[in-house]
Amino acid sequence: MRQVGVRAVLGALVLGSSAFASIENDFSTVLKFGPRVTGTPANEQARTYLEGQLRTLGYTTRREAFSYPRFDDLGSDVRVGERTLRGVALQGSAGGEVSAPVALVPGVGTPEDFRGVDVRGKVAVVRRGQIPFAQKARNALAAGARGLIVVNNEAGELRGGTLGERVELPVLGVSSATGAGLREGQRVALSVRVRQGDVRGVNVVAFKAGVTKPQMLFGAHMDSVAGAPGANDNLSGTLAVLDLARRAANTPLAARSFFVLFDGEEDGLRGSRAFVKDNAALVGGLRAMFNFDMVGVNVDPLGVSGDAALVNAAREANPALGSFSGGGGGSDHASFAQAGVPTLFFHTGIDPNYHQPGDTVADPALIRQTVDVALKTVDAVLSAAPARR
Repeated sequence: MRQVGVRAVLGALVLGSSAFASIENDFSTVLKFGPRVTGTPANEQARTYLEGQLRTLGYTTRREAFSYPRFDDLGSDVRVGERTLRGVALQGSAGGEVSAPVALVPGVGTPEDFRGVDVRGKVAVVRRGQIPFAQKARNALAAGARGLIVVNNEAGELRGGTLGERVELPVLGVSSATGAGLREGQRVALSVRVRQGDVRGVNVVAFKAGVTKPQMLFGAHMDSVAGAPGANDNLSGTLAVLDLARRAANTPLAARSFFVLFDGEEDGLRGSRAFVKDNAALVGGLRAMFNFDMVGVNVDPLGVSGDAALVNAAREANPALGSFSGGGGGSDHASFAQAGVPTLFFHTGIDPNYHQPGDTVADPALIRQTVDVALKTVDAVLSAAPARR
């Protein structure tokens, strides 16, 4: 029986209409579950739904679980009189409730800065910048402070801050606007509510029965951060992978591919790292890994980065395609690149609602455009001679 090449089915893959009614339905269904933080019920609801869609398409699925330690902010704030001002606990901070006067420290929290102010028994306030958060916290603790507030040095909330180590002091990061409202000697109630423990993540792997040595892997992370519904980051990429699986389902491409929805990306690429570690032989046989992260908001035209040959192939398939450099190491393709797999990262820029409650919008047309470009690029990848590795 003559083997049908990828090029012979490319037109059907790119233009197939069966996908056109599905992205909207999948989007509205999953978005209703809420923020898909790893280890939460919403995360599991989304996984169960997406896994069901893949099975409906005729794919076999398996779940690959992994665990890792995580620091969670359970809702931290500082109360000033009747006002409650939200903040974010810095990772590594001790939890605690502190009622004490404010001590404004002029500077960023160096030992010299603290020598000029009496912070003993008080909540010290310092600016972000110049020295690591851990040094600020250790210096505040050594000076006798009962708590520390770090004020962002740019617009917006101070998110993602980490001490990098455990410091026995409640440490809260706040926006510059919140910091500007704190006054010397003003009594505040600092509440840092945190939890440290292991979290269980679960990747979903989809493939046609009997496929054990894929040449292509299409991946995206399905988790989001706390408080963010994750429409663009990264339900858009998740649905790109699902649409790829849908269009490829009855074609030879399905017999050459794995489709993976990673968990724990927002906590440090945990899912993709676990997959690479636990599937070394499979990963070693890949011709390419395509990763989709934030492809639903047209901040910038669709762009790609990664392996030079793959970037060139993508640009030949779509001359209007952009490219970008830098900032590409913070998504799941990085785990595969470190293992020597050629990767191609699809991305449309960081939108204003990135990691914010307003991340509720993604454009299905942009997702389809991304899938079109990916499928055209696949043809070039699978038609080329395998690279020696």
